[in-house]
Amino acid sequence: MRALVAAQSRAVCVRAGHSVGSCGTRSPFARVQRAFSPVKLTQERTRAISLSSGTSQVLQRRVGTLALTQQIGHRCVTMGATANGASGGDPKLVALREKMAAADDGAGVAAYIIPSEDPHMSEYAPAHQERRRFISGFTGSAGTALVTTDQAHLWTDGRYWLQAEKELGADWTLQKADVAGVLELPAWLAKNLPSGSRVGVDPFLHTIDGARKLQKALKDSGLTLVPVVGGNLVDAVWADQPAASSATLRVHPTKLAGASVQDKLQLLRNDLSEQGVGAVIITALDEVAWLLNLRGGDVDYNPIFISYAIVTPEAATLYIDSAKVTAEVSEQLEGAGVEVQPYEQVLQDVEGLAAAGTRIWMDPSQVSLAISKAALDAAASRGQKRKAEDQAPAQPVLEARSPVTLRKSVKNEAELAGMREAHLRDAVAIVQFLQWLDDQVAGGATVSEVEVDRHLTARRQAQTGFVDCSFPTIAGEGPNGAIIHYRAAEPTCATVTKDSHLLIDSGGQYDVGTTDITRTMHFGEPTAHQKACFTRVLQGHIALDSAVFPPGTPGLALDTLARRSLWAAGLDYRHGTGHGVGAALNVHEGPISISKRTYITQPLLAGMVVSNEPGYYEDGSFGCRIENLLVIKDATTEHVFGGQPFLDFERLTLVPLQAKMIDLSLLTDQEKRWVDQYHEEVWAKVSPRLEGQTEPLEWL
Repeated sequence: MRALVAAQSRAVCVRAGHSVGSCGTRSPFARVQRAFSPVKLTQERTRAISLSSGTSQVLQRRVGTLALTQQIGHRCVTMGATANGASGGDPKLVALREKMAAADDGAGVAAYIIPSEDPHMSEYAPAHQERRRFISGFTGSAGTALVTTDQAHLWTDGRYWLQAEKELGADWTLQKADVAGVLELPAWLAKNLPSGSRVGVDPFLHTIDGARKLQKALKDSGLTLVPVVGGNLVDAVWADQPAASSATLRVHPTKLAGASVQDKLQLLRNDLSEQGVGAVIITALDEVAWLLNLRGGDVDYNPIFISYAIVTPEAATLYIDSAKVTAEVSEQLEGAGVEVQPYEQVLQDVEGLAAAGTRIWMDPSQVSLAISKAALDAAASRGQKRKAEDQAPAQPVLEARSPVTLRKSVKNEAELAGMREAHLRDAVAIVQFLQWLDDQVAGGATVSEVEVDRHLTARRQAQTGFVDCSFPTIAGEGPNGAIIHYRAAEPTCATVTKDSHLLIDSGGQYDVGTTDITRTMHFGEPTAHQKACFTRVLQGHIALDSAVFPPGTPGLALDTLARRSLWAAGLDYRHGTGHGVGAALNVHEGPISISKRTYITQPLLAGMVVSNEPGYYEDGSFGCRIENLLVIKDATTEHVFGGQPFLDFERLTLVPLQAKMIDLSLLTDQEKRWVDQYHEEVWAKVSPRLEGQTEPLEWL
C-alpha cells in the first residue's frame, strides 16, 4: 500500500489533534460528555473545557429560547444558511450549522473542525466514527474537514486529490495540503474569520499535542479554540449512524507473539519505575492489542478492538465492552493479572489516580485532550489542598512517547517468523490469482476491477490462517491507476481487457502476520513511455532495497534513493516511500517512515518491518507502483565502523515483476542482476508450495 504519510504525521496542520473519545454511537463518557440528543434551543447546558486553567469552567450558561439569528464570535449568522448564504444546499451542512450556532450553551462557534481519526487516533476509523466521511462524502483515509457558517473545506494530501475531486459535493472546496500557496487550516481560519471568532472542536477527537498547537495558532490570530462537549456535533445530525461493533476478541498465542502478557507487563512496569511514574494509559488500539496478546474485529481490515489499558506497578486494567470478552480471553487476562472494566470507566479511573497523587504517563500524540483534562482537573483539586498545607503540588502528567510504541515496532524472532510465513502464503494466493487473470484476459474475457478484488480476496481466503484483507484492495485499470487510493465500485468500475494497464495494491491479515504488496502490469503491449516510467520506478525500488546504512539513520535519509531515477527524468510521486507494518496487526504502523517528512526522525532499527513502494502517476492515463515489504536487519560488511553493525534489508514479499514492463536499456548490469536474483529467490521459496498445481507453477 502506498507509503503512510498520514498515520505518522498530519496531512494538515491540525491532524495531530486527532480523536480520542467514545466507542458508542453517541457520548461514551456521560460524566464529561452528557447523554447527547440533538442540541436543544431551550435550557440546554453544555460545558467547554478551558485549555489554560487547571479546572473545567462553565464559560457560558444560557437558559431560554435562543433567537434564530445568533452572534458567533463577531459574525452574525442565520441558522440554516448554506455555503452561498442562501437556504437549501447540502442538508447535512445545514443541520450541522444549526448545531454549531447552538453549541456551547448557545454561545455558538463560527467553525467546526472534523478530523478523520476515531477516538484512538487510528488511521482507519470504525464505521460508526467515520464522521469526516459522513459529513463530506470523501471516503479517503486521510483528511480534515472544516465547516464554517458559510463554507465547507477539506484538506488532504496528494494521494487523495483526484479521489476528493470526484467525491466532494458542490458545497465543498478541496484544499491541496503541502502545495505552495495553499494555506494550512489554522492559517486559513486566521485569514477568513474575524478576530474574536470561536473555533469548535470535540475534545475527545484531538490529542494533547494537536489541541495545544491549534490553540496557540488560533490565539496568535485573535481566534479562540472552544472544546465543545455535550456530544459530537456531527453525531447529532447523523440520523443513520451505524451501531458500534460487537465483535468478540481472540487470543493471539504466545508462540506467535514471542512474549507472554506477563513478560510484556513486567517490561512496562520497569519503564514506570525508570520514569518515576505510577501509571501509564495506553490509548492506541494496536498497542493495547499487542500488549495483551489479543486481537479483535472492531475496525475493518485491522485486527484491533475499541479499548484502553491502564498499567500500574500493582495492577493492569483493560477497559472494554465486557460482552466482547470470551472465556478463553478471560482466562488469559486473569492469568496475567489483568482486570476488565467497562470502557466508560476509564475517565473516572484516570481522575481517581490523579486525585490520589499518582503521576500518569500519557503520550501527547495519542492521548486525547479530554483524558488529559480529566487528570489535570482532578490533580488541580488535590493541588489546592496541598497548597493549603504548604506542600508543593506534584506534576500530574508525564508527557512522553508511549513505551509500547517502539517495543511493538521492533519485531522479535517469533513475530518475524510469522511475517515470513504470511508472505509465503500470500505469494501462493497472488501467483494463483495472476495466472487466472492472465488466462481470463488472454482468452478474451473482460474482468471488472471489482471482480479483480473479489477473485484475489477469494484466493487469499483459501490460505491457512487468513483473517481478512489488510486494507481495501486498490485495483486501478488505466487512468484509475493514477488515483493513488482508488476504490473500485459497481457499476462505475472499469474493466480489464487485452489493452489494459493495471495497478493492484492489496494485502492480507493472517493469524501469523500482515502483508502489503503492489504490482503493476499490462495485458497488451505497454507504450515506450509506460515502460520507461515503470523502469524508473523499479530502479528506485532496487536502490532502496539494496541500501546499506549506518545505525541511527532515519527513513528521511533513504527516501532520495527511491526517487533519484525518477527525478533524473523530471518525475516524482506525491506519497511517502515506506511505512512501518505491524506483525498480525495494522498494515500501517509507526513510528518510522521513509519519506520527505523532515519531522519524522525515528531511526530505522533492526527488526522493524517497512514497505518499499516508489511509484509514478500520470493523471488521466495510468499509474505505476512496485511495493515489497522489507525487514531491517544487521548487515554483513567488511568493516564495522564505531563497533556498531550497519543495517540493510531482507525481502519478505515474493511475487515476480512483469518482464514486459521493464525497459532493459535503462537498467545497469547491477540492476539486471538484482531482477534475476529476486526472481530466483521467488522461484526457490514459492514453487515448492505450488507443487501439483500445474498452471500456477508454469506461470511462475
